[in-house]
Amino acid sequence: MKFEIALLGLFLVCWGVGVVALLGGLSLAGSLDLSLYAFYSLAAATGWLSGNVYLLRSRGFPSDFRRRLLLVYLVGPPGLLLLVRMMASREAQLAAPIVPSYAMLVCVIFFLVPVTLKGAGQKR
Repeated sequence: MKFEIALLGLFLVCWGVGVVALLGGLSLAGSLDLSLYAFYSLAAATGWLSGNVYLLRSRGFPSDFRRRLLLVYLVGPPGLLLLVRMMASREAQLAAPIVPSYAMLVCVIFFLVPVTLKGAGQKR
């Protein structure tokens, strides 16, 4: 439980700084310039890792608590991706403005793969 609280704090900070940078209140441009291939690889790895960690951490908890964990592990990691994208150069951001949306979609898809396949191996 303490791990999720710390993780939630990290993700909230990432979302906050990313949104402030997106609105122009903070200039992070040029701090970290990843290629699109590396950025989408990061999005896929983040989604896959958060989906598997969610499955591991949610075992044995009641369903209402699992929903809260789902919120932390599904909505939190895209904030990290937004922050990383805001660190790209200004030219890269202007050349491909839809990249953060696609990266968040990739993250959610890769999150849902282990979550939806969880029940595939279980006998019913």
